[in-house]
Order: sequence, then structure tokens, then C-alpha cells
Amino acid sequence: MIRKICFIAGQNFSGWYKNGRIWLTFALGLVLCLMLSDEMLVRTQTYETSVQIFEPFIWTFGDSQSVLLSTLLLLVLFADMPFIGQTAPYRLVRTTRKIWLAGQVLYVMFSVLLYNLFLLIAESAIVSPWAYVGNVWSETSAAFAYSGEGLSTVPVSLKTMEISTPYECAATVFLLMLLYSLLIAVLMLFLNLLAGNVAGVLGAIGLNLYGYLLDPELVRKIFDIPSAVSYRANVLCGWLSPLNHATFPMHNFGYDYLPEVWISAAFFLISIVLLLILSAARMRKYNFTFAQVEE
Repeated sequence: MIRKICFIAGQNFSGWYKNGRIWLTFALGLVLCLMLSDEMLVRTQTYETSVQIFEPFIWTFGDSQSVLLSTLLLLVLFADMPFIGQTAPYRLVRTTRKIWLAGQVLYVMFSVLLYNLFLLIAESAIVSPWAYVGNVWSETSAAFAYSGEGLSTVPVSLKTMEISTPYECAATVFLLMLLYSLLIAVLMLFLNLLAGNVAGVLGAIGLNLYGYLLDPELVRKIFDIPSAVSYRANVLCGWLSPLNHATFPMHNFGYDYLPEVWISAAFFLISIVLLLILSAARMRKYNFTFAQVEE
């Protein structure tokens, strides 16, 4: 059974090289990395300072809006879920629906992993001429953090620098991004099986929009929350928004009431498992349509 699952996932990957949508997704991901790391690159070149090689990734995707933009590209990557191509009838005749779905899920998981690894490598490659690999925060990041300049340009978090090292922080940011991306992808898969591709796209956009609207700064501005209770609004948004769960600085590091990293990871894993169970249940009644698979 495992061999069949891996074969189905591998067949999906075999068509990547000739799929323009895949190339477009990674090209847009590279453009996104270039745009989001531009301010830090300008600073390093202007003042001839260095950066830790993972810092652009940490600061770029340690911000909720950047995480949101990166996950929106998954709509392009998984636009054709549940991947009913020309070979789908052949596979379904020789296996079960459960095995076929497991192959699609395995493909989705590895695709999301490759996509997030690409973003990490791209950010590191962009800054490599001015980077070092030591596990110490750079003077460039310190300048952004202590001057307050990062609040408007690069979202450098002084709190993050005080409680973690670059390697530890990069691993945590990558994990949170990966789990949130998997949640978006699995949600799309379930909604596509339930009501079609349009439902999957709208569901992914809706979840991202919900997270964006629960941004603490946006909530304070919309509801004109006084500074005396702004902390409570920040904590509430941190717990209620999946997007904030995917944002590293929006966590409890020992002196506030925001969720801890392990709680966010558990929330994502439980949500993903529940959506996979619902997808498997829906798969039993899913009606396949092969009318449009011929070229």
C-alpha cells in the first residue's frame, strides 16, 4: 500500500517540469523574496554591514503580512486539486479511493515542504554576498531593532533577538510557516472535494482574510481601542487568528499571555488531521469527472 501511495505522489511530481503553473509559483515566490528583503539589502550595501544568513528569512516571514502573501501563492500551486488528470482513471481502477487520496495528500505535503524550503534558500541566496553563518545576530538587525527603524521598514523584533539565536529562530519560523501552509493546502483539498475548486480557493482566501483582519494594529485602529486595553486586544488576536499562530513574534516567551509555540504547532497539527479525516470521509461519496482530461 505504501508503495502505491508513493507511486501516485511521484506521478504528480513527474509532470512538474512541463507545468507552467508550477514554474510561475516558484518564480513569484522568488519575486516575493526579492521585494520583502529589499530594505535590508539596501541597508547592508549603503552602510557596508553584514547580516546573519538566515536573518532576511526570519524578519521577512516573522511578519504576518509576509506569511499571508507567501501562502496566497499556494492558490496557484494547488489550483488543480484534487489532481484529476489523464492518468487518474487508470490509477483508480488499480487501487482504492483511500490509497489514491493518500497519494494526493503525500504529494501536497511534500510540495508545501519544497515550496517553503525554496523560500528559505532564496532568502539566504539573495543576501549571501553580505552574510555570515555564525549563530549570532548581526549589527544590521540590532540597528533596525534599537533605532525603531524596523517598525516601518524591516519588521525586526527586539523581543525575538533577546530570547533566541538565529538558527533556533529560523527553525521555529520555518516550522510555523510550514504548518500554516499545510493547513491552507489541506483546507483547499477538503473544500475542493466538498464543493469544487472555487470553494477551495475562496476558503483559502477567507482564512487568510480572517487572519489579516485580526491583526492587532488593525483591530486597534478600527475599533479605536485605548492604549490601556490594547494589550488585551493583542493577546486575543494572538489566540484567535491562525495567521498570528504562524507568526513567531506573536507568541509567549515567558512574560505574557500569548500562545506558546508548541500550542500553535499542536493547533495546526490537530486542524490538519481533522481536515484530512473529513477529506477521507468525503472521498467515499466523491463523484469523479473525467470529461475534460483529454488534450
